[in-house]
Amino acid sequence: MLAKFTGFTLIGLDGEIVEVEVDTNNGLPAFEIVGLPDAAIKESKERVRSAIKNSGKRFPNHKITVNLAPADLKKEGAGLDVPIALGIIKASGQLADKQFDDTVFIGELSLDGGLRGVAGILPMLISAREKGFKRAIIPAVNAKEGEYIDGVEIKAASTLKELCAYIDGTGELPVVNKLDYDVISENIQYSDDITFVKGQYVAKRAMEIAVSGNHNIILVGPPGSGKTMLAKCIPSIMPDMSFEEALETTKIHSAAGVLSGEEGIVYKRPYATPHHTASRIAIVGGGVSAKPGIISLAHNGVLFLDEMAEYPRSILESLRQPLEDRVITVSRAKASVKYPASFMLVGSMNPCPCGFLGSKQNYCKCTPSQIIKYKAKVSGPLMDRMDIRITVDNVKYDELVDKTSGEPSEEVRKRVNRTRLIQRERFKNEDINSNAEMGERHLEAFCKLSKECEEIMRKAFDSLRLSARARSRIIKVARTIADMELSQDIEPKHLLEAISYRSEEV
Repeated sequence: MLAKFTGFTLIGLDGEIVEVEVDTNNGLPAFEIVGLPDAAIKESKERVRSAIKNSGKRFPNHKITVNLAPADLKKEGAGLDVPIALGIIKASGQLADKQFDDTVFIGELSLDGGLRGVAGILPMLISAREKGFKRAIIPAVNAKEGEYIDGVEIKAASTLKELCAYIDGTGELPVVNKLDYDVISENIQYSDDITFVKGQYVAKRAMEIAVSGNHNIILVGPPGSGKTMLAKCIPSIMPDMSFEEALETTKIHSAAGVLSGEEGIVYKRPYATPHHTASRIAIVGGGVSAKPGIISLAHNGVLFLDEMAEYPRSILESLRQPLEDRVITVSRAKASVKYPASFMLVGSMNPCPCGFLGSKQNYCKCTPSQIIKYKAKVSGPLMDRMDIRITVDNVKYDELVDKTSGEPSEEVRKRVNRTRLIQRERFKNEDINSNAEMGERHLEAFCKLSKECEEIMRKAFDSLRLSARARSRIIKVARTIADMELSQDIEPKHLLEAISYRSEEV
């Protein structure tokens, strides 16, 4: 007897339909799975066998052939356990002969017949909706991920026994209720607030500009000057995530298997800060199945590299392409996948090995050759991609003990939201969302300079020996400063401030 159920597998961030066909025939007992299954699917034989028996069903003592179609598509993960088990039970005549052509079944089985959670449920559900499926059955532990997906009925199952009763019509599965994203996103709390940062007024101004336009920024200063604390406050002043951004970010986290089961959606902008000993594959992405890396997990958020000069040069250089293209292509022998990687790069580093070069409170003990060697750890092309460069110094004692409260992050975030709204309106017919993403075509259309501004830019270009990329990035920062001041045009003062952030000695 032949039975068919529909499952899904994940390729990158896209769910692909897998038709699970099960055939049972008389002959010597055997259990074969064909159709390019990976090791996890091949091992499902024993999980499925035990789960069926422990769910009160009989495992057929026949020749069982499971075909995963299309045959030329590589299938990965244990999410096909459920449709395989249901197919075997139905093919052996133990389930009602009903058709579920509009239903997707996803889930891993435990030996006792329980359904375990599966990574990548959210992108699979979105793909199922786009491909016209009306219903999806998922593990109960993944139910949170289905609360924000409209257009498809989602039901949650805890055991294989429950699923069999549902198919037979003797039981029902709970429907996953839909939640309003706006409700959960209104009450976001942050552990770090910029109001507690003492002094560093120039750095705080530069951070607000960077966040307002999604510009890369690097903080250079001696140890203990507050670089890391400033960076930790950045998420608290970043613009609120739209529902579309939240879904896109959640898809990546779900595919990587790092999504919190308690929330079901990423509603805070990501803040990734990998250790300098992290491998290139961990940061960029890769592995046997080309999984997303940390830079993709930071999509729509912040990638903070603390003590940037301590990271291996190969890792730093691998950031150059995603910083320009906002995507990263991970190619391996068995897969080539393109992941989003639109993040704001925030770096911090000391000005020299001892950290006190240029400090007003301490003396530098490094030799010129040591300083040159240290700065060379971060290449010129990468530094050229840092839109804003800020030098910070140690805070004075009087500033530390000052009881006057600084401006809270909430107020700064309101201004950032206002500035980002201007940019969204400007780029509503474009494929970008922020000033930092502008290409030359956008600069020509939205960042025209007056004769006075052109002359200022010409002098800065010659005196600072800027590259063509540096010129473009200065204009982008100036456009952001103009947006913050609700100015239609880039004025000389906006351009001069942008140039000052570029001319910092780093």
